[in-house]
Amino acid sequence: METGAPAFCQRCGARLTRRDVQGAQRPFCDSCGFVHFFDPKVAVVALVEDPEGRLLYTKRNHEPKLGAWAWPGGWVDRGEVVEEAVAREVKEETGLDVALDGLIGVFSQAGQPAVLVAYRAHAAGGRLAPGPEAEAVRFFALDQIPPSAFPLDAEILAAWRACPAPFR
Repeated sequence: METGAPAFCQRCGARLTRRDVQGAQRPFCDSCGFVHFFDPKVAVVALVEDPEGRLLYTKRNHEPKLGAWAWPGGWVDRGEVVEEAVAREVKEETGLDVALDGLIGVFSQAGQPAVLVAYRAHAAGGRLAPGPEAEAVRFFALDQIPPSAFPLDAEILAAWRACPAPFR
């Protein structure tokens, strides 16, 4: 079974098998008919701009991509409002409070469990300092952007460039 697949039925406790359900092999309970569907995990990132048009990056202090530069972001907790999650993640990783300037887009890739929601934002308070998940935080000029940490980064950056700059 797939990594993270349950071995037992959450309804009746019987051992799960695999069965083709709606075009995919899924954990299935032969005892009660329960089908376990894998839900995607929602993540958020913020492309935080400073007044000079530079973008904020964090140097990752954990895997995956330890030591790589990435936009501040992370997982949305169950029941959390997505916009509040991105503001929380930026604050935790960079020390900055942000105001969101709009949605850049929603991104996903075949075979990957995460759905990524990207926002355009600017600092609205706080003090720039790395949090526990960041080794460093820094604004980069557009001609000095570090190599992409994740496969969707190039697509997100292209979408950001296509978004009109917010009026402040």
